[in-house]
Amino acid sequence: MTTNPSKAAFKARLAAREIVLAPGVYDALSALVAEQAGFEALYLSGASIAYTRLGRSDVGLTTYSEVEDTLARICERVKLPVIVDADTGFGNALNTQRTVRGFERAGAAMVQIEDQGFPKRCGHLDGKTVVPVHEMRGKLQAALDARTSPDTLILARTDAVAVEGLEAALDRAEAYLECGVDALFIEALRSPEQMDAACRRFGERIPLLANMVEGGKTPIQDADALQAHGFRIAIFPGGTARAVVHTLQGYFGSLKAHRTTQPWRERMLDFDGLNAVIGTPELMALGRRYE
Repeated sequence: MTTNPSKAAFKARLAAREIVLAPGVYDALSALVAEQAGFEALYLSGASIAYTRLGRSDVGLTTYSEVEDTLARICERVKLPVIVDADTGFGNALNTQRTVRGFERAGAAMVQIEDQGFPKRCGHLDGKTVVPVHEMRGKLQAALDARTSPDTLILARTDAVAVEGLEAALDRAEAYLECGVDALFIEALRSPEQMDAACRRFGERIPLLANMVEGGKTPIQDADALQAHGFRIAIFPGGTARAVVHTLQGYFGSLKAHRTTQPWRERMLDFDGLNAVIGTPELMALGRRYE
């Protein structure tokens, strides 16, 4: 097995009690802006890839290759560790192995695999199903066997709260922990009391992830409050896409009404401003080295 210094640093960081706040990103540009804002990790949201790449809902329409390509472009552009949403592994245990190998090769620091049935859907939509515990354990063991570095972390997610109830979801998480995964994600906890129950059972034993979805099933709390519960990772996976869509609605509405971008100029970057963000001057300087 090989090691990666940045991945090893992220693994060590998760052992600390201070929570890691990871914003959701969906392409290299959103990842770059998040990195420039000073975050220490990123979350590549499968839902946000569906929203932005397909213009569709998160109902299992995205494919392995679409996520892998997006992940590779992000990891090529930024240095931050990326947690990637691998949905159900895109199939059975063998598919999951291919997914983990491909995502690790693309640069993922952590690969998230969930126990939903197919077609999967956003964890905060109704009508989910879950596979049997033994099937998910097989997928997780396949994922752990597939990685080439112990610093590529496997995050096990259960969606069972909505299907089987809290206690069953906690028991599922226990079974997944026994497989040797590196972190747990109990999706769509309904209340602060349920969040406390999850953290009491697992918070001292393994990093727990809290998922903050604006308008979703779980009450929105800030990262400090989530840390107080006992979570070690906080993600706001779809907030970026929701903020961008809100901005685009205003921008396109203004352009249609005024037939010019002038009324919107104070709320947008100009040509040089965007080039500064994406590093055009540095890229031009690099090109001149080879003239």
